Amino acid sequence: MITDSLMFLAATTAEVADAVGMTTVFEKFAGMTPEQVLHAVTALSVSIVGKLIKVLLIWIVGRWIIRHVVKFLKKLMEKRNVNPSVNSFVSSLIDVVAMAVIIIMIISVLGIDTSSFIALFASAGVAVGMALSGTLQNFAGGVLILLFRPFKVGDFIEAQGVSGTVKEIQIFNTLVYTGDNKVILLPNGPVSTGIINNYSKEPKRRLDLSFSIAYGDDYEKAKEVLMRLIKEDGRVLDNPAAPFVAMSALGASSIDIVVRVWCKQEDYWGLKFDLNQKVYDTFPKEGLNFPYQTLTLHVENDAK
Repeated sequence: MITDSLMFLAATTAEVADAVGMTTVFEKFAGMTPEQVLHAVTALSVSIVGKLIKVLLIWIVGRWIIRHVVKFLKKLMEKRNVNPSVNSFVSSLIDVVAMAVIIIMIISVLGIDTSSFIALFASAGVAVGMALSGTLQNFAGGVLILLFRPFKVGDFIEAQGVSGTVKEIQIFNTLVYTGDNKVILLPNGPVSTGIINNYSKEPKRRLDLSFSIAYGDDYEKAKEVLMRLIKEDGRVLDNPAAPFVAMSALGASSIDIVVRVWCKQEDYWGLKFDLNQKVYDTFPKEGLNFPYQTLTLHVENDAK
């Protein structure tokens, strides 16, 4: 009974060993004395430990080299005034590619036949491609952003419903800092194919404002006051167009006046806030009234 069990165990072990490619190992141990088996196991253990040490050294040294190479390239591109967008993108790309090389080296050191992975990768290529379609789209989007440059680092943009300053363009994402200092990651794929409002692209912007006066007020006087306030502000530019003031609409309870002036990009918000405050302070002094929503009721008294 014991003999039969031992024979069954030996046969099963041989089948498993043959399935995992370890038949040659058992064949080497066959016919060895206990001393020879111990020596062979020791040698195999030393070999495995040696490979693990090599793997650890490759990982540590490889990561150290990658980190310093990326740092060196960043400094080099900064000295040569390379666009910060290209700088961050290239650094991220080098880091990913170098990591892939390190992984391949580790697989080779472990003695694994890399050619055996080709068939595995080929059979799983379609599934992996579908799973990574979004990631690949983001990578392609990052390349398109760097090629066509719809924006760069430091620009204030609006994309995918988010407004903020671009801090970094990475391989797959774009980092945007909002006005309240939130960090938002925008996938490059949707950004590159969607609508992008770049408020920093041009050095000048047009400021559009709307003011209202009550019916019965002197429109020409309101126009004169607005033009005076505009000309007193040195941030208003005459190029590409002179300041423009006109009656835009006759509202239900107000006369609406549109104001259009040009200014430098950096003066946009300050000029907008200041003109609003100046108009609010000046109109009442000039006898111009801000209208309120009114409702007139006509009551008919039907006497019987």
